[in-house]
Amino acid sequence: MGTDSSDGPCWYQNRQHKVPIDDQTVVEFLDHIAVDLAKRREFAVLVSSDDVVRDANRRFRGISKTTDVLSFPDGEDDRLGDILIAAGRAQQQARQFQLSIEDELKTLALHGLLHLMGHDHETDDGEMRELETNLRKRYGLQSGLVERVNAC
Repeated sequence: MGTDSSDGPCWYQNRQHKVPIDDQTVVEFLDHIAVDLAKRREFAVLVSSDDVVRDANRRFRGISKTTDVLSFPDGEDDRLGDILIAAGRAQQQARQFQLSIEDELKTLALHGLLHLMGHDHETDDGEMRELETNLRKRYGLQSGLVERVNAC
């Protein structure tokens, strides 16, 4: 826990200590999508507590509740931005969808990266959903976030 990885275009840190995570599995996935999808443009992934994510959601979106993933686009010097993931929320969703915590973190990171790349499922008439579906199949992941929301 508390793992920090900064080799290559993706930086990863797990700053929480409650949810056990095989960080190396997540880092390997992030390294893969950094090359395959992000085309080596830099981005960061921070796994943190639900409280930290709730505070960020309140400060930056005006919504005072925990969410699973937040994306903060950058764009300066071809840097994509930052992804913030709530570990406790991810663990709940992993249990709900019968996934490992690592697969849920991969799904959340993929979703966040698509937002950093300019996709927006709330305004794009299903384009992000289709892209996320194709990518999660390519990467061996189960249902994506946009599919889950639309299934409810």
